[in-house]
Amino acid sequence: MLTLIVVNDPHDWPLDIEGIELVSARDYLTEPAFAKLRSAKVFNLCRFYRYQSTGYYVSLLAAARGHKPVPDITTIQDFKSQTIIRIVSEEADHLIQKSLGHLRSKDFVLSVYFGHNVAKQHASLSQHLFRQFQAPFFRAFFVYNDKNAKWFLQNINPIPTSEIPPEHRDFVVDVAREYFIGRRRVIKRRAQNRYDLAILQDINDPEPPSSAKALQHFAQAAASLGIDTEFIDKNDYGRLAEFDALFIRETTSVNHHTYRFARRAVAKKMVVVDDPESILKCTNKVFLAEVLERNHVLIPKTVIVHKDNSKKVTAQLGLPCILKQPDSSFSQGVVKVETDAELNVQVTKLLAKSDLIIAQEFLPTSFDWRVGIFDRQPLFVCKYFMAKKHWQIIKRDESGVKTADGNFQAMPVEHAPDQLIRTALKAANLIGDGLYGVDIKEVGKKFYVIEINDNPNIDTGVEDAILREELYLRIMRVFLRRIEHRNERGGSW
Repeated sequence: MLTLIVVNDPHDWPLDIEGIELVSARDYLTEPAFAKLRSAKVFNLCRFYRYQSTGYYVSLLAAARGHKPVPDITTIQDFKSQTIIRIVSEEADHLIQKSLGHLRSKDFVLSVYFGHNVAKQHASLSQHLFRQFQAPFFRAFFVYNDKNAKWFLQNINPIPTSEIPPEHRDFVVDVAREYFIGRRRVIKRRAQNRYDLAILQDINDPEPPSSAKALQHFAQAAASLGIDTEFIDKNDYGRLAEFDALFIRETTSVNHHTYRFARRAVAKKMVVVDDPESILKCTNKVFLAEVLERNHVLIPKTVIVHKDNSKKVTAQLGLPCILKQPDSSFSQGVVKVETDAELNVQVTKLLAKSDLIIAQEFLPTSFDWRVGIFDRQPLFVCKYFMAKKHWQIIKRDESGVKTADGNFQAMPVEHAPDQLIRTALKAANLIGDGLYGVDIKEVGKKFYVIEINDNPNIDTGVEDAILREELYLRIMRVFLRRIEHRNERGGSW
């Protein structure tokens, strides 16, 4: 892959790096030779990235040509988003206070050159910001808030090469050379495969949707199809431009970096699972209750509870009943109440977090069905049995830590009840064509959908017990087909 450094004007300070081609913005935008390049990495050092400026068009046309611009258009938009700035400031709070806590001024400007600052004390903060805002050169503006006694990130702006102080230039050349040498090593190592897949994971998650062993099975399946895999974490937000697809194997939530990763991947026209719409729909049980009931999918008798109808729950559902906070997952935020007094306490507690919660009739069963579905096709079927002397498949202590879970039994899809599969497909198809786990209770001859999970568990020896390696291959084949389809349509998906 050819690497280009694009500058606004040939008279700007030239960043002369061996093996890297330096071109002017005008030439990149107008010369047919650059438009015809099949693959290139474009580092956009234009003076401005404002809307419809030359710098803006360099990144925009680079994306249209199938080149990979840094910064990309999403990053350029993120520079201007106070919401993104605030989120990054909150997530990097510890690094910000550690890096700037000794300063006596009320404001501070941090110049970041390919993830580095001339002062070593700001190294960790600079690297973190570069991963969030992947642009060659930018300034981060910080302000000190007396009321909170803390530093906050206020703005991020690009640095034109003409504004790099002369005393910084040798340092800039050194870190740029180090960056590009490192990139060539990475590109060489990954050159044998056609496409690149990022798998987002959290190695500190005590209950991840896929174990380390299962993730390796995904990587092996992808490699057999010509897809190279790299495991990334929340610090790699700014690197999404390097990949063709994103596979989220981390517990998802709307108010969370997983949702921002999904949104950014869609904005970049990448193939992404879980897509942001699926995360938004599946992680809210109020939405699920409404959409399933409206589309005549059988669910337990359900009441959407708010402060004005909370006293009527017992009359409508009886006791015991189940209360769920809308964004509950992995059996957390779900409680069984046996008495009116207990119900009143728990409803008050849950309504303090959300204006709406879910109450459902209690349907006791010895197990729950889970039907895994991807691309509108059933993948696996598994029975999850209740934990010993408990009404859920996972038993937790008061602090939410898992203390026990039930057994499981996988079975071939073709051996599962037909009505179970039809019900699961009908429910999942109301969400989309992503990867879902549909939880269903069987009572008599009826199948009740309990919830639809995005980001379902796929683990070694459990969900893959029947298909084994074929399960991972089927998932990766869908990724491959979608990537190729996107490329055939010129990058849209």
